[in-house]
Amino acid sequence: MKEGQTLWTKEQSILAINLYCKIPFGQMHSRNADVIELANLIGRSSGAVARKLGNFASFDPKLKQRGVRGLENASKLDSQIWNEYMHDWDEQFIESEKLLAKKKHTTIEKLNYIDLDNLSEVDGKEKERLVIVRVNQSLFRKMVLTNFNNQCCITGIKQSELLVASHILPWSKDKGNRLNPKNGLALNTLHDKAFDSGLITITEDLRIKVSSSFLKSKDILSIKHNFIDYDGKQLIEPQKFFPDVDFLKTHNERFRA
Repeated sequence: MKEGQTLWTKEQSILAINLYCKIPFGQMHSRNADVIELANLIGRSSGAVARKLGNFASFDPKLKQRGVRGLENASKLDSQIWNEYMHDWDEQFIESEKLLAKKKHTTIEKLNYIDLDNLSEVDGKEKERLVIVRVNQSLFRKMVLTNFNNQCCITGIKQSELLVASHILPWSKDKGNRLNPKNGLALNTLHDKAFDSGLITITEDLRIKVSSSFLKSKDILSIKHNFIDYDGKQLIEPQKFFPDVDFLKTHNERFRA
């Protein structure tokens, strides 16, 4: 460590990995407004925050496979925090979001623009549960869409109003991976519905597989263009968090071949 430098605290590092999950890989630099904002919040330079994001990137095995290398000299604390996230996304990310809200002197629901007006008549634990559900949904959407550069990973559609952060393992079936970005695909609303219904799936090598049931309607142009033409094509790759192979295998079991 250079003279005058101070070690990163665990709190600072947790806030850094929170940001790492939210911004595209190509925007993790010192000029990014979000990087500058976090730097001011924790009393670090924007360059130091950008380097910390690069340290976290060095742990990502999928980035390494693609020949993308993060920065060297990641600390033991960085490794510890990364591993904690990888094994307990839901708990760790919510805790980091609560920490961020505290640092900004606000609440987790205000931080994520959660509208509470229609919950005014809900009391106690039920209200708390609904708030957490909405926060989870907001955070998952932000992470997944950012991971796919804010476009549908099948069609490339970029209109945000038409995009859905789709769970590979359903929200109701796997409570431990509701916030895991490796459990998410950015899809337009049509393909999200088809994916959820098992009419399309994604293979382990990230290729799109379309149900043969569409062939019965192959003369309908919308069926041909929206489904049949995509069969066998490569998914638009995420920037950081690749879909978990085991999650894809589970979804493939629901596929209506």
